[in-house]
Amino acid sequence: MKIRAAVLHEVGASAPFAQSQPLKIEELDLDPPGPGEVLVKIKAAGLCHSDLSVINGVRPRPVPMALGHEAAGEVVQLGEGVTDLKPGDQVVLVFVPSCGHCMPCAEGRPALCEPGAESNAKGTLLSGARRIHQHAHDINHHVGVSAFADHAVVSRNSCVRIDADIDPAEAALFGCAVLTGVGAVINTARVQAGTTVAVLGLGGVGLCAMLGALAAGARHVIAIDLHDSKLEVARSLGATATVNARDPDAIEKVRALTGGGVDYAFEMAGSVQAMEAAYRMTRRGGMTVTAGLPPPGHNWPLQQVSLVAEERTVKGSYIGSCVPSRDIPRYIGLYQAGKLPINRLMGERLALSDINRGFDRLDAGESLRDLIVF
Repeated sequence: MKIRAAVLHEVGASAPFAQSQPLKIEELDLDPPGPGEVLVKIKAAGLCHSDLSVINGVRPRPVPMALGHEAAGEVVQLGEGVTDLKPGDQVVLVFVPSCGHCMPCAEGRPALCEPGAESNAKGTLLSGARRIHQHAHDINHHVGVSAFADHAVVSRNSCVRIDADIDPAEAALFGCAVLTGVGAVINTARVQAGTTVAVLGLGGVGLCAMLGALAAGARHVIAIDLHDSKLEVARSLGATATVNARDPDAIEKVRALTGGGVDYAFEMAGSVQAMEAAYRMTRRGGMTVTAGLPPPGHNWPLQQVSLVAEERTVKGSYIGSCVPSRDIPRYIGLYQAGKLPINRLMGERLALSDINRGFDRLDAGESLRDLIVF
């Protein structure tokens, strides 16, 4: 079938993207779903920093590539062997397809699936196939999803069926921003009620982490960002205090607010400078968690003696250490109960033709979660 999709042919484009136009809206050929695969009509797809890092070359991927990884849609057609979905089912798409058989999957850590990571790096589906083509040439899949398109063929293991009556634009956020941010709090750190939390970096993932900390019962949640507009949003969502990261006394202010540092600090900016600040904001015996993705060549110089003498814990969190089939329905339930007001994180709803302008908004750091809506 013919589809319209946003295709990246070269990495390393510079802003403003509305001028450089790194993403081209093109007509492509999409194969029917193969065994264990599903054809999905995309209804909404979020613009995420992980997409931006591919565009600007921070995290290179094979090109040409049909971009986009955070999405929700409707099942249209099933490949051979898919018996637990049906046409018309609503699904959230997940960007690490888990095989269910490798050691991380067997240990209940599907976010670390080894075949899934390998296929994502190669630009294929979990099966190793490429289902997108242009003029008889293959187009790479973006982490098994390629959601900036009106339709996508994905692995069955990239789909989580949802029963909730929820706006697809809101449902899309549960595939990345919510899984990553809330999951870092609930699964990775296991934040306890009555504790103190700092969140550094208030993009979609960081704001979700803040909401997750509030839902977990943290008594003091401090939001930190470079942009006053983001701090205002955080206060409106329930942050008990905000600190501008540009303040030279930001670390000392957080330590003063919490009597020596927070129990849990979450670095969500993908910045070594933010990671250093998060570590220094964490109390003795506390935990520093990072879900940010800085450039591979950037290294954080850890003061090792403090890790030992102060019994610190430093953890990485990928996709919120999630089990998507378990966590997405849980988090949607919390949203419906008013505990995770994800709808208040929504930014602009854009047409596919406006996607480069949308990434300019994201790159500027002041937008909320903008989405492409089909």
